Amino acid sequence: MIRVVIVDDHMMVRAGLSQLLSTVPDIELVGVATDGLEGVEVVLREKPDVVLMDLSMPNLDGVGATARVAARLPECKVLVLTSFSDQRRITEAFAAGANGYLLKHTEPDQIVAAIRSIHVGESPLDPKAASVMLNARRLHTVADDLSSRQLEVLGYVREGMPNRIIAYKLGITERTVKAHLTRIFAHIGVSDRTQAAVWATRNLTTTS
Repeated sequence: MIRVVIVDDHMMVRAGLSQLLSTVPDIELVGVATDGLEGVEVVLREKPDVVLMDLSMPNLDGVGATARVAARLPECKVLVLTSFSDQRRITEAFAAGANGYLLKHTEPDQIVAAIRSIHVGESPLDPKAASVMLNARRLHTVADDLSSRQLEVLGYVREGMPNRIIAYKLGITERTVKAHLTRIFAHIGVSDRTQAAVWATRNLTTTS
């Protein structure tokens, strides 16, 4: 029997999940909590096998609750069930100790399957969340492969500066700036300054 706790601040979600789990013979719902703080208390008291964890909750969010559960009860598996699929939330959840990540539009039978798979050591991940993470990883790797000087040049291109101004600011020649841009364009897969500026806006957080 897989013992499960639900942590979610939405009554309808809690009710729906409770109803779903009540129909599954090998899963037992042993606790329900309405926010992260209560969730940690229930989990530590009941010591379930799996926690269905929302992310956006009052008092203590799902990331904070997951971190506390992982630190105090590492054998308990945390399956995030949320409406957020952005890279930051996914990364934070796994960094906190989550073992799986599903979105709330997931079909009921897939949620049940994910509970079973996470219980045996697998890490279920929603396809959309997986795509976000893979894309973020690819872009992060591309940016990391640029030299610090190339990142500086790209940052100035993002700001719309012409080559002569970039050269002046960096204390190099315009020819050197052009050489950097040629290598940058090839590396990030663009063909002109406009595309490079768009890429930099999307993928660089600061000017190096």
